Amino acid sequence: MRFVVATHGHCFDGLASAVLFTQFQKELGERSASFEYQACGYSPGQPQADPASLSGDQNAILDYRFSPASGLSWYFDHHRTAFQTDEDRKVFEGRVAGGRYFHDAAYSSCTKLVADVARERFGIDMSSLAELTAWADRVDAARFDTAEQAVSRTDPVMQLVSVVEHYGDGAFFQKLVPRLLKAPLMELATSDETRDRYRPLGKKHERFVQRVRDKGERRGRVVFVDLTETVLDTVGKFVTYALYPDSVYSVVVGLLKSGPKISVGYNPWSGRPRDTDISAICARYGGGGHPVVGGIAFTPQELERARLVANQIANELAG
Repeated sequence: MRFVVATHGHCFDGLASAVLFTQFQKELGERSASFEYQACGYSPGQPQADPASLSGDQNAILDYRFSPASGLSWYFDHHRTAFQTDEDRKVFEGRVAGGRYFHDAAYSSCTKLVADVARERFGIDMSSLAELTAWADRVDAARFDTAEQAVSRTDPVMQLVSVVEHYGDGAFFQKLVPRLLKAPLMELATSDETRDRYRPLGKKHERFVQRVRDKGERRGRVVFVDLTETVLDTVGKFVTYALYPDSVYSVVVGLLKSGPKISVGYNPWSGRPRDTDISAICARYGGGGHPVVGGIAFTPQELERARLVANQIANELAG
């Protein structure tokens, strides 16, 4: 049996979902099956997983947009923007009775959704991966005590999170998933390989924090940051909250190698309630995400449009 697993790339929840799904299938009896991992992104050039790539005997999509491809065997996701069209949702609803398609936007991580479905629907104990599940849920839901804790990279697991966010393509997942199935999370997080990969990322993280400090602009309850003057490796999620602890929302537009990207988020440490569904705002411009965080990717030719959209969103959230 050959499985093809398409999951959210450059994302710790996407990686952890793939690990739990693999263990889930092995516990279902597929001990000798082979698994291939594909990393999916939210760039304009990849609106859905490529149907042609779902070429396994069984195929799964995890933590990513739904595809109506006929070869899709398993589906797990928790994004409110999982369905790009009404037709996609109808296809999902027509197949969900088969017991292999699961979507629940109330979940804070796809990893926890896979773990709970395995236990509650199939009677499979996933407690051997409880630590990985807890960390994936914590990172994806930003369940940190403070914004500073979310930004800090002193914890080895948070260093591994940075490594996954930077290097996490399909080939990288192909190496890490088997290792996380056999060894404790902390063992991989403290390995020489993870430390070596993180070392240059730590310096880049420090430079990113300084750039946000230099470029941050308050617009009422919103922090707006335009970082498009030079190319970034990644757009950090929580830096604005640590630098502006009383801000309610942040809008950061950055220039990545793949093109401009807007990241929008709600500050859970602000002490003020969220009154906007961020995923709905991002969906208007072709992006998506969750009520508390979302993103929009643009082609390299759309830099000025990205700046315009970022300003529009910031002004809207500022009220």
